[in-house]
Amino acid sequence: MSHITIPQLAKMLGVSRVTVYRKVKSGEIAAEKVGGTYIISDRELTKIFNKELSDADKKRIKAAVKKTIEEYGEVLKLLGNE
Repeated sequence: MSHITIPQLAKMLGVSRVTVYRKVKSGEIAAEKVGGTYIISDRELTKIFNKELSDADKKRIKAAVKKTIEEYGEVLKLLGNE
């Protein structure tokens, strides 16, 4: 079984180390503390990356897309024409 660290997972997810650390502390991500370092198992990685989106996640994504289109719609159209 292999393991990765919080900074490695943060890089994979494209979020900050603090975000991953908070998810570990809240129990959202299972991790084991070895010495002064948290490690995340490959089993947990499978859970993270194969996770179904919750309704709340879907709603948040939909709102973010709507806001992006409202704010940058014209720019996106121009980029699409190139």
